[in-house]
Amino acid sequence: MSVATKVFARYVYDSRGNPTVEVDLHTDKGLFRAIVPSGASTGVHEALELRDGDKSKWLGKGVLKAVANVNDHIAPAVVAEKIPVTEQTKLDDFLLKLDGTANKSKYGANAILGVSLAFAKAGAAEKGVPLYQHIADLSGSKKPYVLPVPFQNVLNGGSHAGGSLAFQEFMIAPTSAPTFSEGLRIGSEVYHHLKSLAKKEYGQSAANVGDEGGVAPDIQTPKEALDLITLAIKEAGYEGQVGIALDVASSEFYKDGKYDLDFKNPDSDKSKWLSGEELAALYGELIKEYPIVSIEDPFAEDDWDAWSHFFKTVDIQIVGDDLTVTNPIRIKTAIEKKAANALLLKVNQIGTLTESINAAKDSYAAGWGVMVSHRSGETEDTTIADLVVGLRAGQIKTGAPARSERLAKLNQILRIEEELGDKAVYAGKNFHAAHSL
Repeated sequence: MSVATKVFARYVYDSRGNPTVEVDLHTDKGLFRAIVPSGASTGVHEALELRDGDKSKWLGKGVLKAVANVNDHIAPAVVAEKIPVTEQTKLDDFLLKLDGTANKSKYGANAILGVSLAFAKAGAAEKGVPLYQHIADLSGSKKPYVLPVPFQNVLNGGSHAGGSLAFQEFMIAPTSAPTFSEGLRIGSEVYHHLKSLAKKEYGQSAANVGDEGGVAPDIQTPKEALDLITLAIKEAGYEGQVGIALDVASSEFYKDGKYDLDFKNPDSDKSKWLSGEELAALYGELIKEYPIVSIEDPFAEDDWDAWSHFFKTVDIQIVGDDLTVTNPIRIKTAIEKKAANALLLKVNQIGTLTESINAAKDSYAAGWGVMVSHRSGETEDTTIADLVVGLRAGQIKTGAPARSERLAKLNQILRIEEELGDKAVYAGKNFHAAHSL
């Protein structure tokens, strides 16, 4: 059974032009490589992404310390330990003990995750199977495989774009499509209609895109954004066939116990800031008026009362991201408090593949959905495409059908769909409970 004979890290650049960690892992079967993504709107409870903080280089965002931690500490230990590459849990447990901190602050979650993911790729190759099959084996997932609904971020606001729109992401979800590839085609067509409408309505610069490829016109209110998207869906010929999802990222505009929808304005009017209940009422109105099927992070990461209140009032998917940060303790609390019913799964929030798989399994056990997610600082690494299929999660968000670091994941799922043929089903309208299909 192959073991890691050499592990080596370097820095490469992500889609925002910031350094990130890349890890090469060698076995007698070859070289296996993973690149770690990076978030912009990060939750305070996430595992630590180690940055250098040296303002004279990369504005403080260098990862030379994380790279050195792999090369000087993690790599020699992993090579000496001789863990067979198919034994992912053993490797990840070893990495956790090596770091020894609750939030991976000794070596950095970005250092640890790069090794964990490269090891998984080596494990798949050792077994002679695709990565999604190896992940399915590791997670004990049943058949058939499930291809996810691609939640495509077509309009950007919040911390991902200029303009005054507070909500961070507006996504389209082609739930009525018969297959993944048809869903992606529908998304692409709606996106192109949206770009044309944005240019017509807001001028040429409105077609400029945010970090995740969505258009970023100078829109003031959520309703204005939703009107534009519903018109694009209609003009593309898919009225009634495409759901809309929001990632509000509300922790970004939570101040003094209230929500400031004008948070980008330093002189915002405090009298217009909303309480949790007032913001919940706004969501309720939007859900009645538009085909909204999912809302992520409707409230701040520690505003538990607002989450629990809202959850009782709606029957759509409520996704925890900053709330749960792919962390078993936070997920357990959210389940107990009845604060949400779906997990946003981001491998770099927790730091190893095994912990990510366990977070999904904990969520499934509570009847939750799981949406596998990219980060705003992405790379050409396509691991999450295999992860979403291997876990039968049924939903993935990777950004707009634009920009290669986003399309890399969607194109990989197209290949997987082709490879699996009738051995896979498309989640479609069952995206929330896809693991039970």
